[in-house]
Amino acid sequence: MASEAALASYNYETLKVTSPMDQVFHVEINRPEKRNAMNRAFWTEMVLCFRAISDDVNCRAVVFSGAGKMFTSGIDLTDFATDFQMADDDVARIAWNLRKKIKAYQETFSVIEKCTKPVIAAIHNGCIGGGVDLISACDIRYCSQDAWFQVKEVDIGLAADVGTLQRLPNIIGNRSLVNELAFTARKMMSDEAHSCGLVSRVFPDKTSLLSAAFDLASEIASKSPVAVQGTKINLVYSRDHSVEESLNFMATWNMSMLQTEDIIKSAQAAMQKQTPKDVTFSKL
Repeated sequence: MASEAALASYNYETLKVTSPMDQVFHVEINRPEKRNAMNRAFWTEMVLCFRAISDDVNCRAVVFSGAGKMFTSGIDLTDFATDFQMADDDVARIAWNLRKKIKAYQETFSVIEKCTKPVIAAIHNGCIGGGVDLISACDIRYCSQDAWFQVKEVDIGLAADVGTLQRLPNIIGNRSLVNELAFTARKMMSDEAHSCGLVSRVFPDKTSLLSAAFDLASEIASKSPVAVQGTKINLVYSRDHSVEESLNFMATWNMSMLQTEDIIKSAQAAMQKQTPKDVTFSKL
């Protein structure tokens, strides 16, 4: 696990960053007294945190969860009551500055997708509004049986604008269901989330959920970081491009990455009937 000194720079008001095992980071939304509502500081700190994690050689996989009784209640409406009120009277200037704010908020979750390290969301209890935007940008999603999900934005008079409407259709693959959830703001419980593909596994409670998420993160962290991070980058690229474009990108990527010493180490381990955990891969 990373030392306290290595984690000293991860000092935030709304996020808690720890390293429970070697090369695995745990990021928690840490406002349990506010049901992990997303205030102004959260939107800024997420970007700082995940940009730092992306460059941190001590981290190879991330588990993301919420402290306390709920994953997140979504945007902190009391904190944002006046955030989108503009002093200018000119419609064009108001719109221009609103767009800048929206783009900045979108980066809060896009930064998870841009992070080169795989991010595993561990969701318990409520995952509301911005929480769905957040987990949609994660690479893997696990939840507990008491988890429920709600695309809440229509109930507060707006269309979700920081990722849910763009990412959720690709995740679920059922446009009718996505439309239903987005138009009605109804709750989707854990069993339905599993059956539609939003989450890949469901666990009895938060304790078993986090244990499984950490085990998965540890397994990922044991593999070649060249292979894992290259895989994530190419999976994200392929989602948004044609097969031909993605194959060309992959060829260009691997013309250098195939020269890594990690392939030789992995091949030798396989011949000696070892597992990836028996191999020590250099930091990346």
